[in-house]
Amino acid sequence: APTPVPPPSTSSVNLSKVSLTKQNNTVSLTKEGGRFGKMQINLNWNQSQTQKKTGFFSRGSVAIDLDLGAFVETRDGKKHVIQALGNGFGDFQQAPFVRLLGDDRTGSTSDGEWLEINGDRWADIKRVLVYAFIYEGVPNWKETDGIVRVLVPGQPEVEIRMNEFEQDGSMCAVVGIDNHNGQVRVSRQVTFFSGHKALDKQYDWGFRWTAGRK
Repeated sequence: APTPVPPPSTSSVNLSKVSLTKQNNTVSLTKEGGRFGKMQINLNWNQSQTQKKTGFFSRGSVAIDLDLGAFVETRDGKKHVIQALGNGFGDFQQAPFVRLLGDDRTGSTSDGEWLEINGDRWADIKRVLVYAFIYEGVPNWKETDGIVRVLVPGQPEVEIRMNEFEQDGSMCAVVGIDNHNGQVRVSRQVTFFSGHKALDKQYDWGFRWTAGRK
């Protein structure tokens, strides 16, 4: 009798999470009608880490203050900066349809910092560049163990780990979120810059920058 052919082997695929890496750095999310609901971006980091204070009169250490922010361009060509620095918290119902929920100055909030994008107005948004920056102290990205998650209802969670490190930049462009023919195209960046102006120049946003404090 002929030897029966075994059925093809199957391997389980985790459809609930997509981890973007240097090699596999882009994923597109599609939804019928182009209405994605409340899209959330979360930044979290190792809250047990601290950094030494700098300067002649400084003493001790402070908890790492890692901030979340975004550049947003709407379909009408207007550009917006969403971040706690300068009190640019944005708006969910009106342009730019992106808002920052508070500002965790110490890392004491267990779930970190959050941005929300109004996915039901996705057609009005052209592109979003999400970034993180160390507000105070000497940059030490390795100790932050930072991670950004993109959460879209009905879609797999997209995870970007900030696992490449440069010590000469206080700011990190983490993820680009672009409207590509109605899809949500998420692309890993994880590139480091000396500040807002350098980040702006690299990604061609064209803002005018002045010094500010929270």
